[in-house]
Amino acid sequence: MQTSDPSSPLTPPSPSPSSSSPSSSSSSPSPSLPFLLEPVRTPEQIKKTAELAEIIWTEHYTPLIGAAQVAYMIEKFQSVSAVTAQIRQGYRYYLMQSGGISAGYTAVLSEPVEKSLFLSKIYVEKSYRGRHFTSKTLAALKKICREEDLEKIRLTVNKGNHSSLAVYEHLGFVQVQDIVTDIGEGYVMDDYIMEMTI
Repeated sequence: MQTSDPSSPLTPPSPSPSSSSPSSSSSSPSPSLPFLLEPVRTPEQIKKTAELAEIIWTEHYTPLIGAAQVAYMIEKFQSVSAVTAQIRQGYRYYLMQSGGISAGYTAVLSEPVEKSLFLSKIYVEKSYRGRHFTSKTLAALKKICREEDLEKIRLTVNKGNHSSLAVYEHLGFVQVQDIVTDIGEGYVMDDYIMEMTI
């Protein structure tokens, strides 16, 4: 069984179909620039990921779940210490790089027993949406699945996040379950589990 080298950048294996990232705008894409997923390993890369998370989550999730829960979740799941701990636990974080700029990030966890890749996070900064970074990232993640003999990609998405639900459905994900997760301090994550078969 081949495994992806987490220290090497990932590039999509081929041009990907037209799509938009979760909560993307309808603006036209800019001229194409080289795109790759850069593994997050250094303290500087982790800090950049956390900075992107704070910007993106605050903008996107505040209307859905409120500022207080967003602030709590950023600290719990996307702070420098939280990302560092997740990487130690086996999560692989990647910065979306285009033209030398970090435009977003993704995080995945291989689940060999379930033969699945858990897509924990995939976010694009607002000014870079509409450039098909989500579909390009997904193409690279499918490559990981093929290399690691994984049969599906699964993710969770907030039930009220209708724009992201529409994007994931367009990309080929289907809803398989709904789940409510207690994350402490009186907050819950009320999500759908979605899957795509590779």
